[in-house]
Amino acid sequence: MYDVDLCLGGTVSAPTYRTMSRRDLLRYGSILGAAASITATVSACGSGPASTGSVSGDGDKELVTAVIGYGNDQSWDPTQTASAFAMAGINHVYEALVETDPVTREPYPALATALPTDTAATSWKFTLRSGAKWHDGQPVTVDDVLFTFQRILDPEAKVLVGNFFRAWLKEVKKVDETSVELVFNFPFPDALRRLAIAKILPKHVFGAAGGWDAAKGGKAVGSGPFKQTAHNPKSNTTFEAFADYNGPRPAAYKKMNWLSIVDASARVAKISGGHAEAQISDNIPYANIDQLKGSGLTVEGAKGMNHMFLMFNTGNAPFNDVRVRQALLYAIDTKTMIDVALKGHGAASTSFLNEQNPSYAKAKTVYAYDPDKAKALLAAAGVTNLSVTLMSVNVSWIADCLPTIANSWNAIGVKTTLQPQDTSALFTKMDQSQDYQVVAAASNPNQFGIDADLILRYNYTAGGSWMKYTKWDASAEAKSLFALMDQATKEPDQAKKLSLIHQYLDVIAEQAVLYPVVHTELMTAWDAKKITGVRPQGYPGINLLQSKRV
Repeated sequence: MYDVDLCLGGTVSAPTYRTMSRRDLLRYGSILGAAASITATVSACGSGPASTGSVSGDGDKELVTAVIGYGNDQSWDPTQTASAFAMAGINHVYEALVETDPVTREPYPALATALPTDTAATSWKFTLRSGAKWHDGQPVTVDDVLFTFQRILDPEAKVLVGNFFRAWLKEVKKVDETSVELVFNFPFPDALRRLAIAKILPKHVFGAAGGWDAAKGGKAVGSGPFKQTAHNPKSNTTFEAFADYNGPRPAAYKKMNWLSIVDASARVAKISGGHAEAQISDNIPYANIDQLKGSGLTVEGAKGMNHMFLMFNTGNAPFNDVRVRQALLYAIDTKTMIDVALKGHGAASTSFLNEQNPSYAKAKTVYAYDPDKAKALLAAAGVTNLSVTLMSVNVSWIADCLPTIANSWNAIGVKTTLQPQDTSALFTKMDQSQDYQVVAAASNPNQFGIDADLILRYNYTAGGSWMKYTKWDASAEAKSLFALMDQATKEPDQAKKLSLIHQYLDVIAEQAVLYPVVHTELMTAWDAKKITGVRPQGYPGINLLQSKRV
């Protein structure tokens, strides 16, 4: 989603969600690319030197310097971007009507004054916070809210975040000069957390000619606690506290300087040693954890949806046989993969969702390491002398996992050839319908949210990019799955919804068309003698709204 110039996410949908084309996704940046750059050695994602502009050094106690392990040259348009750097920055610059805590995901009123009292209702009314201002000094108005949601819901604009709203949100209406009403197509309690994706934008700035191009290029004018003061693509972005901010989470620093450093060694060096410039960095490589701890830094991880998955081309025999797909998953020695490649910072998947997700349930089909069962499934499918070419993104932590897969498959008599390659080249081949068998890649949709409907529909959407790659979504099994997912989306009763979610999680696990092998931790490092209140998050980026400079 972020630093590689392509998007490998799917779409979020109920029956009316629009399917994003590959061309659309390329414009939006890449969810997979960002999650996949966890150890940041993708040559296509290289960034320029980290310039600090006019603010540098640790002597300035009013400044916090952060290192972000992703590129800073993607869109800053809050309705379009999936860039790790931009989305993290946007969370400090802009506000939604309702925000969610970056770690607990608990909703709280931001530009709105209160949360809705009945989340099962088909319309919600919000009153705007009195005195809220844009960073250019203009007041935040109801017209700004209408402007924002008009863009989100516009079927012609086809913005990225629209895929999270258009199925259930019918319209947003003006009630009076201080209030708006959101009208739903059907009750959708999950909207409360999902509203955090819809950052409210100033009409007078982005509604002007060329406004959206300026946003894409890095212009940011919000109502949040920090205002952007400089933006240098591939280098850094600076911020300062917004003096007129009167919301719930004020800035704890007078200034921030965020450096974009994709190269892992350069990133680690920036926060290491007696003359370290930065106080915090995300995207810490597993191999450097002990080194950084030994130098006195705090290094902590957070678990989330960051995962490596296998995706099968079901249009290519024998991968159209579910038993073959299941066999190859049962054959993988995930314990060795976690111990060796991930240095213990991962867990074997027991569901499509990670175990920390509130909708998690252990799937009826769990691919625990069982080479004998794998052999039996291949025999039952009548498959002998199978040769597999495993294509993958050439990202270091994914590449580290590949030998374990090859060894595991070779051990059950499946001759395995590994083909790690540039991410854009890999997906260009699939876009062009070139022949392929199995793909290993990574994804992390938690940047947008944690509800199961959102997460699963990244990948499992009729006509979506991922399903086009698998050539599976026209099957009877897929159509049944999509109908079940749509039923869950519309179900207002949370207990019934959860039951339906668990049903379709079982189907997805059994079918094993696109399925996680391991879920991993994302690591953050900081100097606790200089910055406190840091909470690592299980998706790329950082959030400093509740931390303080010592």
